[in-house]
Amino acid sequence: MMSSAFDFERFSKRARALWDLMDPCVLCPRRCGVSRGKGRTGFCGIGDIPVVSSVGPHFGEESELVGSGGSGTIFFAGCNLGCVFCQNYDISHERRGRELTIEQLALSMLRLQDYGCMNVNWVTPTHVVAAITAALELARKQGLTLPTVYNTGGYDSVETLKLLEGAVDIYMPDMKYADSDVAGRLSGAADYPQVSREAVKEMHRQVGDLRTDSGVAVRGLLVRHLVLPENLAGSFDVIDFLSEQISGRTSINVMGQYRPCYKAASYSEIRRRPYAEEIESVRRYAIAKGLNVLR
Repeated sequence: MMSSAFDFERFSKRARALWDLMDPCVLCPRRCGVSRGKGRTGFCGIGDIPVVSSVGPHFGEESELVGSGGSGTIFFAGCNLGCVFCQNYDISHERRGRELTIEQLALSMLRLQDYGCMNVNWVTPTHVVAAITAALELARKQGLTLPTVYNTGGYDSVETLKLLEGAVDIYMPDMKYADSDVAGRLSGAADYPQVSREAVKEMHRQVGDLRTDSGVAVRGLLVRHLVLPENLAGSFDVIDFLSEQISGRTSINVMGQYRPCYKAASYSEIRRRPYAEEIESVRRYAIAKGLNVLR
């Protein structure tokens, strides 16, 4: 285990405030209350030192993020959600990866820029955002100019998000569910629908609608929504919320790639992929509501 000492004098008030939220930990809506600065872990299973699964250009993200050089992804192990169908369960649930110091994480961001990536894309950042913010400060001082992407499951605290204002250029949250019972059963977070809505409101307040330059995202909100079988995700309610309470031009990726993974076989309602018509009906509805539906 690496040293978890944090040199407060080196970093901004923002980074110090985020670090304080880990001891006791109230970074995310679970508010586990464990002292992560002392090496303890809560629901996410990660202490104050981030565990990174992989770093590199990713060409499978939305075209608005990929551009010509790929999205510079940093996949963080651990997660504050417990999705029973997670496609990256080896990273999120089994927490495979290696610990990186703040300095090493900053260097990883700079290397992504050297590779020619279009952005720095933090995948599943919520539980390690204190270290990420500190690393970003170091990287900016050393020449990092790329836009940053906060690629989250959508289970984020407004208190934490407010501290990120100015550090995040592109918010890319999931909006997984509109129904509390489904959220509790499939992700262990019955309060997810309300939490995610308040989080998305704060994200949009900070960065507004998605803006691009030559087809590549530079700032704004991009929502992902995974269509589940039998409308379990409450897709139409999610779209209504975005259209009516966020912006009539909200950018959304209606995702149709759900497949039964991890423990999904134990849940009869999600043992199959969604039918093509289930996916297309959601896409058509989003277009009819005026949203910017990505392809």
